[in-house]
Amino acid sequence: MASRLSVRSTEPAGLVLPPRLVWEETVRRGLAEDLGQAGDLTTDAIVPPNATARGRLIARQAGCVAGIGVAAVAFELLDPAVRFEAALPDGARVRADATLATVEGSARALLTGERVALNLLGRLSGIATATRLLVDTAGGPPPWIVCTRKTTPGLRALEKYAVRAGGGANHRFGLDDAVLIKDNHVALAGGVREAIDRVRRHVGHLVEVEVEVDDLDQLREALAAGAEAVLLDNMELAALRAAVDLCRGRALTEASGGIRPETVAAVAATGVDLISVGWLTHSAPALDVAMELDR
Repeated sequence: MASRLSVRSTEPAGLVLPPRLVWEETVRRGLAEDLGQAGDLTTDAIVPPNATARGRLIARQAGCVAGIGVAAVAFELLDPAVRFEAALPDGARVRADATLATVEGSARALLTGERVALNLLGRLSGIATATRLLVDTAGGPPPWIVCTRKTTPGLRALEKYAVRAGGGANHRFGLDDAVLIKDNHVALAGGVREAIDRVRRHVGHLVEVEVEVDDLDQLREALAAGAEAVLLDNMELAALRAAVDLCRGRALTEASGGIRPETVAAVAATGVDLISVGWLTHSAPALDVAMELDR
């Protein structure tokens, strides 16, 4: 049976930030962690309570932006009267020294919220920038560049959003929204077919099954058992091409394992439907961003 699995277009033009309810507590925890029990000792000592300031959030290096709206909430939670105006949308490519947003209001709120706002903005923009590099290098869909569950605890929704801002797409969000039979599941079940059969009996007919395979023999077993998608783990290019031929019209193909900017184009050329990359969310370097207040 051909797979019904699909990947929705995630061009930045259609980008939607996850509901604030999902991630606001993450921003609150960041502020609480920074403030501790005594508050901002430095700012409270130097800046009068009624002082106001105006400044800009800027990118110190070129990249792709994500998380501007999240950064705004870091200031808003400290003082709802702070005015925050984004200069461009998430998903935009920026040059070094570009203005990302302007902020104006309580000087204490701007200084106290600065680090949390920049930490989140830099982290998410770094993920978006790395994703955009892979998408551009791969040459466009197909295949889709997708992320994994290798995310920072507490930041999954935002980090996966950043991947979409960079032009990529999302793999499953958690253990409860898709079936992915990994090598350890296969080992404990005693084989690919047995693992698939157990899943079918457990989840019912509406849930599709993806299974990780290491070689073409396992792939044939997965296809015979009716897997709708296969994760082709750490396969050489020739094996990937053969796997794509075997799966054509039968199952969605996903290449994974050690894929870097210098290798992604060759992997894409094999014809796989998806390329999943864990380091996008666990190791992508943060984009260097800063806040500069007017004097």
